[in-house]
Amino acid sequence: MKTTSLSMIAAACFIASSPVAHARSTYDGSWDLVFVTQRGACDPSYNFTVNISDGIVTHPNLVKFRGYVARSGSVRASVTVHEKFASGTGRLTATSGGGRWSGHTGSEQCSGYWTAQRN
Repeated sequence: MKTTSLSMIAAACFIASSPVAHARSTYDGSWDLVFVTQRGACDPSYNFTVNISDGIVTHPNLVKFRGYVARSGSVRASVTVHEKFASGTGRLTATSGGGRWSGHTGSEQCSGYWTAQRN
């Protein structure tokens, strides 16, 4: 069963590393994300934009979202929307980044990779 929601959740799951954000992060600003599903019945890809401020990643439409960027550029995040969950890890540079994500909706498992470009 294809689900845009899981892809959106996975997309949100790209940023975090530690619960402590660093003021004036090198990565602060707007970032365009592309998430590609490599395994599972999720949508083939999903695009959206997040904002990073003081190392904290935000998306205006996600309620249970947790994301941070470490000074090293290491990222990790997780999001939950109803029965759907996804998490991801990766790394950012000053202008781009990428990593892996995985998640589930009910019993359906999906996974893939993500890329990021600074706006």
